[in-house]
Amino acid sequence: MFVPPLAEAQQASRAPANAPRPVRLGDFQSWTAVAHTEGNQKVCYAFTRARSMDGVPGRSADNVLLLVTHRPGSRDQVAVRPGYSFARGAETRLFIGQGEFAFFTASDNAFARDGRAAVAALRAGREAVHRGPGPNGRGQATDTFALAGFAQAYEAIGRECPPPARR
Repeated sequence: MFVPPLAEAQQASRAPANAPRPVRLGDFQSWTAVAHTEGNQKVCYAFTRARSMDGVPGRSADNVLLLVTHRPGSRDQVAVRPGYSFARGAETRLFIGQGEFAFFTASDNAFARDGRAAVAALRAGREAVHRGPGPNGRGQATDTFALAGFAQAYEAIGRECPPPARR
């Protein structure tokens, strides 16, 4: 079962005092790299908070995130957490330079259909703009994320959670 990285971090923050806590791997301009343990396996993710948010009033920039996650058996999971829940079946888009990337939604997260392509664009881009329906399908939200430091944060999570060795 796929659990969004932010939800994992929140679960970790509610874990018993003796449970492993997320470890900050570093801050890279607009991005932060983090690792934590989930079910005895290391999971790494890089995230940034929205630089600007339009269309849905009352959201806090602390809760509007763009994330890239590496976990055992799955790399380059790109997600946006907009700070509200999407209507069932909603679709969103992430724009990076001239590229446009389709996302599907689940509850309060949107996930890239092609994470590898989105990561390549994130590495080369200057900013990412996420557009999608507002809460309950009403209105439209537009969130803008700075990409300064993404490549370094991505490299940090790649070092901490390397891909499995090929046989």
